[in-house]
Amino acid sequence: MAAPDAPIRVPVAVACRVLKLHRQHYYAWLRRPVTDVELAEAYVAHPLFDAHRSDPELGYRLLHDEVTATGVEVSDRTVWKICSDNE
Repeated sequence: MAAPDAPIRVPVAVACRVLKLHRQHYYAWLRRPVTDVELAEAYVAHPLFDAHRSDPELGYRLLHDEVTATGVEVSDRTVWKICSDNE
């Protein structure tokens, strides 16, 4: 709604009030829309999805073994979180 190229332009203050967001969070997100952690998880998620696609019955521990065998360094907890978030 508040994007510069939006067909119907809404001021940031109005958009944040309607969405019940604070303007400072919006501007912080504009400075850095994707965090480093989210980017790192995205790089881990791709091989996880590939391993899951090849064998859907694998649990997160076996998926962790599959991913680390490809050379990606990741903890069990991170693999569990990605699997849990994506069901």
